[in-house]
Parts: sequence; C-alpha cells; structure tokens
Amino acid sequence: MHSTPSTAQAARSLLSPYAAQPLLAIRDVYKTYSLKRGQTLRAVDGVSFTVMPGEVLGLVGESGCGKSTLGRCLLRLNDVSAGQIIFDGQDITHLPERILRPLRQQMQMVFQDSYASLNPRRRIGDLLAEPLRVHRTQDEHRHTSAAIVHRLEELMELVSLPRAALERYPHEFSGGQRQRINIARALVLSPRLVVADEPVSALDVSVQAQIVNLFADLQKQLVLTYVFIAHDLAVVRQISTRVAVMYLGVIVELGQTDAVLHNPAHPYTIALTQAVPRPVVGAPRHVLLRGDIPSPVNKPAGCRFHTRCPAVQARCQSEAPILTQINPDHAVACHYPVLK
Repeated sequence: MHSTPSTAQAARSLLSPYAAQPLLAIRDVYKTYSLKRGQTLRAVDGVSFTVMPGEVLGLVGESGCGKSTLGRCLLRLNDVSAGQIIFDGQDITHLPERILRPLRQQMQMVFQDSYASLNPRRRIGDLLAEPLRVHRTQDEHRHTSAAIVHRLEELMELVSLPRAALERYPHEFSGGQRQRINIARALVLSPRLVVADEPVSALDVSVQAQIVNLFADLQKQLVLTYVFIAHDLAVVRQISTRVAVMYLGVIVELGQTDAVLHNPAHPYTIALTQAVPRPVVGAPRHVLLRGDIPSPVNKPAGCRFHTRCPAVQARCQSEAPILTQINPDHAVACHYPVLK
C-alpha cells in the first residue's frame, strides 16, 4: 500500500532545509519486483528527499535496505514503479530514452565493483573516450581527436594517475586505481550529479581513505553534487553534507550530518553510530540489535524496525511512523524518538 496523502505531504515538507531549487528531487518513489508465487518485493517503499546543487547526500543503511536500488532509480537505470524523479526542475520519471539521453550527460554513476565496470578487452583511453564520441553536442570542437586526447589527459591528472595509464588495460591496475579510472569516466562529460554506489566498500581500508579524499577534493574543485551510498558511517561522516538513513525500503532519519550522527534520534541510527569502532579507552560499548533483519518480502506491520527495537511499544507494532521534523535540519520517522 502506498503512502497516504498526509504521509506524502509530510515527507515533501522535509525534502530539504534549503530554499533554492533542488538539482534532484524524488517524491514518493516506489520500486517493486514481482516474484514467484505472487509475492511482491518492495525494495523502495515511498521515499522522498531532495539534493541541492553542490550538496553531498550520504545514503546509509545495511545491505538489502534498498539503497543501491534507489541509486539506480535516481538515474533511470531502473524505472520506478510509482512516484516522481525530478532533475533540475524537469520530471524525468517517464521520459522516453531518446529525450532522456541528452540529460544522461549531466547524471553519472560510479559503481561498487571497479573491475566489472570496465571492459577488460579495451584500453583505458578507449573506455574514457567513448562517452565523448557517443554524446556528441553542438560543440564539435569538443570531439576532435586533439580535444579528446586533451580531455583524457586532464582526467588522468584530476584522479592522480599517469598519462601512460590511458594505454593500459583494466587488469594492469589495482582496485583503487581502477576506481580512480571509473571516477574519471563518470566525470568525462562534466556531469552535475554523480551517484556513487558504495564506491569504496570493496577496497582495503587504507585505499578507502584515499578514494574518499579524492571524491571530496573533486566535489570542491568541480562543484559537483553527490548522492553517496555507503554502509560505513565513518565514510559518510567524512564526505556528506546531509545524511539519509534507510531501513527496509524507507527513510527513517534525515538531516544535516552533524545532527544525525552526533545526536541520532531513531533507535536504528543510534545502533549504527554506536557500532562504529571507538579507539578511546572506556568508550561505551555499542548496543546489539536483537534478531535479524526481517524479510523485505514480508515486512513487519507498523514500524519496520519494531522487531529489533530495544524501546518498542504497542503503538509501534500497528502504526507506521511518518518522517517528522524535530528541528529545522533534522527529521525522524519514530513514534518515540530519542531527543536531546
């Protein structure tokens, strides 16, 4: 069942704390899959938020919560089942591909698997040049051989790789280097929005920090807008302007990074923040969540989190909470939020 009008209206009022027009707005987005035996999987279950130009929205949650599916929906790599996706004021939810194609230059994605994202039979230079040849514009000078070579050399410098890398194949690079190449490919057409789908989760910890720093540097240098998907709160804290916490297809907490991570109000967010390793001697131990994550095919009634919540009450088992603003830069979907 989709959100009631009151739920949708409440969610829309919390889309962003900014007054300017958002670069990206999603409104009551659903993504469902039909399974065998008449079952339905609601991977994304009525999500609304906006992303402002130059902002970094961190989308965080456990594996299977729907965040990667949502990321693909944002760029129309997956079609939504219901709701709206609005990019720069234009509703792109149902645009045919021939009309959507020019907009794809402005929306790019960096995937989790750096090796699977690259054709192993093609040189890096060919892989990076292909978008320039496919997305031709009225500026033909941009697509001359000399201009393409110049652009590729610029990209190598941006991601701190040698120009000689353009002549090599994907298998000749480490995982971190391949992810730098994927970032360069996402930037080749100078997009305005980049969706990064867990871009560091498959990398060693030392390399993760380098890639996150690269994302941060590029965002400032090129004034990019990110939706940065991760399950690691340390990564989200480092790069995000705002954070959206997702659980079983819904947003349970949304707000400025400091507000959400330093003063979490939802029990699930509290558990996530307390699970981050603390190097300080005497730091409080994290609270273990009871039980397993419910099946996304058979989600609990009422609050999705009530089967694992340490503070569950009777109301939580029958009534789904609405994302409600608790201060100007912080919203939470909980009947009994922890307020400080």
